[in-house]
Amino acid sequence: MARMNRFRRLYGESPFQLIILLASFALSGYAAVRFLDGDWFWILVWFVGSAILHDLALVPLYAVCDRAVQAALGPDHTRSALPRTAVNHVRVPAYVSLLLLLVYWPLVLRNAPHPYELTTGLSVDVFLGRWLLITAALFIASAVWLVLRLWRARSPRKSPVSPG
Repeated sequence: MARMNRFRRLYGESPFQLIILLASFALSGYAAVRFLDGDWFWILVWFVGSAILHDLALVPLYAVCDRAVQAALGPDHTRSALPRTAVNHVRVPAYVSLLLLLVYWPLVLRNAPHPYELTTGLSVDVFLGRWLLITAALFIASAVWLVLRLWRARSPRKSPVSPG
């Protein structure tokens, strides 16, 4: 038991967590070796290019959009009816929607590889409409959640009746 406590004090977690972490590194290393087995140079170029594109183009775009949402909600949330966290009700659905767009980019833009329809039997014509519907549903659900949060915050709470 003293060894376990000493290990936990030095490492910060249990040995089981370290074993799981090392196993995940081993699995990731194996997957990387298998993934990079063929055309590793162009895969590396794609990863480096996407990291540069993200850091130099998309992060500033995220920041500008976030500032615009914060400005639209008002500079001082203490005087408005919206809580300071209301901006998250725009951030979260936007993030999920953009993540879906990133994953399904070729299908949403109807630019899928030719054998896609033959292989899956699905038409690429439906993906743009579905992505737009999912995006609308995400923003509507987030707006409903915000309204419910505001309603619960404004409704008077019943104080417990003291006996006596």
